[in-house]
Amino acid sequence: MKKLLWIVVLVAVAYGAFHRQESPIVRGAPAAVPSEARLGPEASGTQVHGSGIVTRILSEDDEGSRHQRFVLQRPSGQTLLIAHNIDLAPRLAGLREGDTVEYYGEYQWNAQGGVVHWTHRDPAGRHAAGWLKHAGRTFQ
Repeated sequence: MKKLLWIVVLVAVAYGAFHRQESPIVRGAPAAVPSEARLGPEASGTQVHGSGIVTRILSEDDEGSRHQRFVLQRPSGQTLLIAHNIDLAPRLAGLREGDTVEYYGEYQWNAQGGVVHWTHRDPAGRHAAGWLKHAGRTFQ
C-alpha cells in the first residue's frame, strides 16, 4: 500500500511540474506568446495572442464572408496573415503599414508563417471570442 501511495505522489508531482511550464499556446484561453517563440504546425487550431507590425495590407477577401486581410511581422521575425471577418466585426479603419496590431484568434499553420482568424465573437457561441487591438481600440 505504501508503494502505491508513493507512485501516486510521484505521478502527481511529475504532472504538476510538467503543467507548470508556461506554454505559448493554450486551447480556448488567452495565451501569452513570447516574442521569440515561432508558431509552427503543432500550434494549428489553437488560440494565440501576440502582436506585430503591419508589413502589408492585402485586398479584401470577398468570397463568402468578407475578410480584411493584412500581414503582421512578429518580433520573432515570423509573418502572420490576419484574416479578420468584417461581416461579424468592425473593420480596422485607417490601418497602415508600420502600425502595431495586437491579436487574439485561432492560428492555422502554413509554409508562409500561418494565418490567424476567428478574431471576432462567434455568434453561435461555440468558439472562443477573438479580437484585434489597433490605435487604442478593440475590434471584435
